[in-house]
Amino acid sequence: MAAERIYREVQDYYGKELKKTEDLKANACLTSAKPVPKHIREAMQCVHEEVSAKYYGCGLVIPDCLEDCWILDLGCGSGRDCYMLSKLVGENGHVTGVDMTEAQVELAKKHIDYHMNKFGYQKPNINFICGYMEKLGEAGLRDDSYDLVISNCVVNLSPDKCAVLREAYRILKNGGEMYFSDVYASQDLPETIRKHRVLWGECLGGALCWKDLYRIAEQVGFYPPRLVAASQITLANKELENLVGDCKFVSATFRLFKIPRECSAGCTEVIYKGGIPGHERELEFDINYSFKQGEVVDVDDETAAILQNSRFSRMFLIHPISQKLLTPEGYCSRKLKEKIKDPFKLVEQLKAKDPAQSSSGCCGSKGCC
Repeated sequence: MAAERIYREVQDYYGKELKKTEDLKANACLTSAKPVPKHIREAMQCVHEEVSAKYYGCGLVIPDCLEDCWILDLGCGSGRDCYMLSKLVGENGHVTGVDMTEAQVELAKKHIDYHMNKFGYQKPNINFICGYMEKLGEAGLRDDSYDLVISNCVVNLSPDKCAVLREAYRILKNGGEMYFSDVYASQDLPETIRKHRVLWGECLGGALCWKDLYRIAEQVGFYPPRLVAASQITLANKELENLVGDCKFVSATFRLFKIPRECSAGCTEVIYKGGIPGHERELEFDINYSFKQGEVVDVDDETAAILQNSRFSRMFLIHPISQKLLTPEGYCSRKLKEKIKDPFKLVEQLKAKDPAQSSSGCCGSKGCC
């Protein structure tokens, strides 16, 4: 499929055919969710009902430690996540939403005043732009200008995933993060699936094989992806199930960090100070690392560099481990657990612990709300 054809069909699908969440033909964006922290529930409850009704995302993509951050939402749609974030970053933070579907952008813009009044802000801390996430420069977005980039089940809709990640990397500040949920395939997809209009619009036909995310992230310059969550996707649509055959899909959340390579911190001990809203006593950073307030945790070189050079630095006490514990090569001799990278492996582990996970994903049969 040519890029322009994909753009046109996605715009038509999300701008004309889908009128509400229930119009989706597969459940890739409608699967079960973890409990939502109180401060996020409160932000969700503030979102205008017309904005929420046009929500087609994959899960709840709200990272932590957001106060005063500048955030860019790729494929913002009607603006649900943007408005939640505009409350969470506070009046001194800022949120920009970018989407190529003009009808969705216009709907989002329509409710700016409503939300600013709801939040009690003197001036808007949010704006929406009609543009392509592969071409953020054309939308006027400058280098090194955002703390966070989020995306909610949208990267799979792009015909050029590498361009999306490259642009996200460009506009992020050093220490910035791309935090995003998306759909991934267990294998490279055949052309019959990639060219299927409904499967593409339903976030399946354009899904990356999960291994390709690691390859593309490395090419662009990000630190290796950090897996945050993963859930199996069940299509609940016999016609589409027959089309995809043996291929399996998961919804997964990853975090990618833009950390200069010279910022290597070595093997390190860290202590979480606590206090991040919704994670006051414990911060689940990703599937491999969870930090309890006041507890000493040994972390590897990559994790140490991320914590020391990102917005999380003020939330941790960070100390290099004694040189006596280092090998001649400079690596920590303490045995650190092997990281889980494969979202399908994570799903299998979750299913083994809780069979109810076998038909889950990231949103819930009635969405995240």
